[in-house]
Amino acid sequence: MTANTTPREWRSYWRLTPEQVAQYERDGYVLFHQPLFSEEKFARLKAIFEENLERYGPDNLDVIHFRDPRLLEFLLSEEVLNLVEPVVGPNIGLWSSHFICKPPYTGKATPWHEDSAYWNGRVSTMAGICTVWLAIDEATPENGCMRVIPGTHNNGFSEYEPVDTAQNIFGSQIRPELIDESKAVYFALKPGECSLHEARLIHGARANTSPKRRAGYTMRYFPTSSKVYPERNQGHKIWLARGVDLAGNHYENA
Repeated sequence: MTANTTPREWRSYWRLTPEQVAQYERDGYVLFHQPLFSEEKFARLKAIFEENLERYGPDNLDVIHFRDPRLLEFLLSEEVLNLVEPVVGPNIGLWSSHFICKPPYTGKATPWHEDSAYWNGRVSTMAGICTVWLAIDEATPENGCMRVIPGTHNNGFSEYEPVDTAQNIFGSQIRPELIDESKAVYFALKPGECSLHEARLIHGARANTSPKRRAGYTMRYFPTSSKVYPERNQGHKIWLARGVDLAGNHYENA
């Protein structure tokens, strides 16, 4: 178990099996090939995405729930929290969310990176931070689905070098000689399915060279035993999603 979890009886409401949790802890990820939400609820979320995409454009959809509180219904939902509790623990904070959209043919590549490297110093530990990546469109290798290097979630702070932002979403990438791309696993997902990955896992995605858009919604959670440093998170809001706070954090809803 990770972060603020301890061995305990399996809960009937958890959506991951013991085998899936074991894979997550070993490999740093797991695929959930089931609908995360009902058809009706997923349709409402997709409509909210399309509305925000039209309003803000594909490059301005980070921490989108700060501007659109309708998304809290999904971010704080039982469906999602029952999915992440087995790997985050029973005391869960909402860290962030982000609509990601790669238009046909023009979607930029996501360089190899660790989420933890971009959050360095903002949280007391990266252990236990989990991202749910929900497919809004079908995600395939052709339209730039996520790919990961399994088992690389033990460090979280690799060496980076600059890259051209004209072709890449980020301005830096893990040095290529540190990556064995032969080990990469591609996350092919149908609309409504999702993946979970640990914050320190090395991952990325190729550019979208297909005629099909690739859109997804990242929902990020942390164990409340982790301290979020307010002085290093100016303007960043967090919510208590489940359980109790264990580190003296300030939450928008508590």
